[in-house]
Amino acid sequence: MNDADMSDAKLILASASPRRHELLLQLGLDPLVLTLDLDETQQESEGWRSYVQRIALEKAKAGFNLSDSKLPVLGADTCVVVDDLILGKPDSPEIAKSMLRMLSGRSHQVATAVALALPDGSYLQALNLSRVCFAHMPDAFICSYVASGDAMDKAGAYAIQGWPAAFIESLEGSYSGVMGLPLYETASLLQRAGVLWYEAFNHSQ
Repeated sequence: MNDADMSDAKLILASASPRRHELLLQLGLDPLVLTLDLDETQQESEGWRSYVQRIALEKAKAGFNLSDSKLPVLGADTCVVVDDLILGKPDSPEIAKSMLRMLSGRSHQVATAVALALPDGSYLQALNLSRVCFAHMPDAFICSYVASGDAMDKAGAYAIQGWPAAFIESLEGSYSGVMGLPLYETASLLQRAGVLWYEAFNHSQ
């Protein structure tokens, strides 16, 4: 990254997720983006709450270590949880179908952790928990959705902003959190770090 790249940026996003980038744009922030290659394997006896927070923090730390800037680095991780079992990104279409069948006709939790690595070496963290309840999803729908390819890079094999939204009976919590970046928690961390994201709206008018 050079100085020209950082001239207007207030934040680095340690994620290639277009959804997280899109959500930050809603806050008026257009972050620099770093793509990471981390081992996201769940550790033995590690609960889902500890897991998602650890991965978010590791992303923020790794992004900060790769950056030569003095900007805060944002890391985030999302996991879908059913009966304390983490449903990550499916490795195959068959696993994606199995995940969706497991979610069909019942509720599950979505946990999204956010971590902010600051230039002074400190870290800020937050965790958002939401509950999503799916109606029964016909198997024909599940097969069509998986065939579209949209399920393959999503935790729990679905995107709330995609086709499965038609089967969501209720959502308790944060829509943006289920999407991948809870805006309330993220904005609160940024404000604590001195990143006044809302100032960007004044400059755009």
